[in-house]
Amino acid sequence: MDNEVSQALQFASAAVHSAEAVLIGAGAGMGVDSGLPDFRGTDGFWKSYPPFRKLGLSFIKLANPRWFHDDPQLAWGFYGHRQYLYRATPPHKGFAILRKWAARMPAGSFVFSSNVDGHFQKAGFHDEHIVECHGSLEFMQCLERCRDEIWPAPPEPLIIDPTTFRARPPLPSCPCCGGLARPNVLMFGDGEWLEDRTQAQVTRYQQWRRDIRNLRLTVIELGAGTAVPTVRLECESAAGTLIRINPREAEVPSGGVSLPLGALEALSRIDAQV
Repeated sequence: MDNEVSQALQFASAAVHSAEAVLIGAGAGMGVDSGLPDFRGTDGFWKSYPPFRKLGLSFIKLANPRWFHDDPQLAWGFYGHRQYLYRATPPHKGFAILRKWAARMPAGSFVFSSNVDGHFQKAGFHDEHIVECHGSLEFMQCLERCRDEIWPAPPEPLIIDPTTFRARPPLPSCPCCGGLARPNVLMFGDGEWLEDRTQAQVTRYQQWRRDIRNLRLTVIELGAGTAVPTVRLECESAAGTLIRINPREAEVPSGGVSLPLGALEALSRIDAQV
């Protein structure tokens, strides 16, 4: 296994070194090395949010827009805590490695991420070159969609009871109608999400893909699982050399590079050889 990993690292470093453009795909595993919780499975989720174990609420059950209608304090307790955690946590050094590689590319780079934490922007990546395919906790929309508007989340954190993880009023409100606001994040079973901001990102991304179609593209996918395979499928569809970094699900299509490592370790070891 050590020899296979060493050989894969050599292939990966060569692909990065020879690339003219780089696509960075990121799933939830990208944030684990920053210290963000791993929500894989109910045990991992309940370890981070013990009160929800007593209620029998998994991540999938909680990440549903119905809670903003049925129990807004519970919904904003969950999302408000995550927002605070993402803001308080600095991105790990792997982000800086990726940014350094991206800066060397003659045709630039793009990020395609399912994460809602805003960490690529926080790490210095240009917002115009990022797709947040599931939205971002740094933006909000009206729960009742009085208008199809998206606005930046306020900088002030919500007050959240540490024993129940319920948010205390006042809860975020819509500046137009004064009703309840919700995060501009795509949830499970979500027919209420406003996709305008993400669609604008996708339009810019698609234009970039057209611009680089005849160039050498390297795709670096980090911590993207199969449970919600949006990032994996996008990275596989890009006509470039795929480097898949994932400690659990590192299998790749023919021609790809498989690295069964965490994001920071893999990026650091590739960088040592580039």
